[in-house]
Amino acid sequence: MALIDIDAREIHAKVVYFGPELSGKTTTLRAIATGVPPEARGSFRLIASASARTIFSDSLPLDLGERLGFRLHWHLYSVPGQPRSSGARAAVLQGVDGIVFVADATPGRMPENLASLAELESLLSAQGKSLGALPFVLECNKSDMADALSSSEMAAALGLEAAIAVRASAIRGEGVFAALRAVSREIAANL
Repeated sequence: MALIDIDAREIHAKVVYFGPELSGKTTTLRAIATGVPPEARGSFRLIASASARTIFSDSLPLDLGERLGFRLHWHLYSVPGQPRSSGARAAVLQGVDGIVFVADATPGRMPENLASLAELESLLSAQGKSLGALPFVLECNKSDMADALSSSEMAAALGLEAAIAVRASAIRGEGVFAALRAVSREIAANL
């Protein structure tokens, strides 16, 4: 549940971008950082290796303005996708208020998408949470590729037919704000 500070009139929510390695989680946050005016965002922080792969997490704080007398602060995080980083993924999920699952929409990456989704469900279960109880959006990244599956095909293949599914091309900045708006609406509805 989001942190509501009555005295400061602020609401803080944590959104985690989860998905397999090289699915575009960091690129999604980078596109959001680029598309948000500097006065509405904090510093985009990357903890990456020499090969530019995420080591622990990336983070991007956003100020979404005021709603109903409260200042909305969303804290966006991406998890490392490498198989060896399960502990880091579990740590980043602590206190999550909403999840954007960044899946690679190319057919050859479906096994990795499925494995990452299964891990997400397992990590949430270990924390006493379930995917169905959290605000959740499926970002179908790399939808600009010629062989990309549609968002409805992606949702069906992942068993997420009830989820909000958004076509995206993070490298082009397409769809990343639609996914962020969708998960933000879901979080706000749960306040």
